[in-house]
Amino acid sequence: MSTRHILLGLLAGGPSHGYDLKRRHDERFPQARPLAYGQVYTTLQRLVRDGLAEVDGTDADGGPERTKYRATGDGERELADWVRQISAPAPHVVNEIFAKVVVSILADGDPAAYLLDQRAAHMARMRELTAVKTSPASDLSTVLSADYALNHLDADLRWMTTTAARLTTLTAEVETA
Repeated sequence: MSTRHILLGLLAGGPSHGYDLKRRHDERFPQARPLAYGQVYTTLQRLVRDGLAEVDGTDADGGPERTKYRATGDGERELADWVRQISAPAPHVVNEIFAKVVVSILADGDPAAYLLDQRAAHMARMRELTAVKTSPASDLSTVLSADYALNHLDADLRWMTTTAARLTTLTAEVETA
């Protein structure tokens, strides 16, 4: 995910300071890793440096003085271009689970037991996400984000089932390679 473009998108709603941008990011993308304040402010500095955002004054709101930022015309154009770009499917899928299965075979481990344990971890996370998405307090962004994660976890589970069924063949291939 492009933090640069997400922050530009949040600035599209009007001038904001870093604290507000971080809070809104974490609200709008509830299943994503929360942004660190340092990442927000570093990204804002880069946006200013690149002419995509500019300082729009400061306010104190009864607390410490905060710098407000707003997107520039160039920033709005870059954001519009980014939103229209099709996200390419990943050409190289990095699958840590598969890597651990192969390494487990190479290291005389127990890949079947690992897959069972990983499956249990996935199922626990799916239960957590299902509780989040079915909570009466969940807004649509939270539900859609949880659905996205659940679908990916479900695909992983199907892959683990297929891999477990093929472990004998995979073990033979790995050991002879």
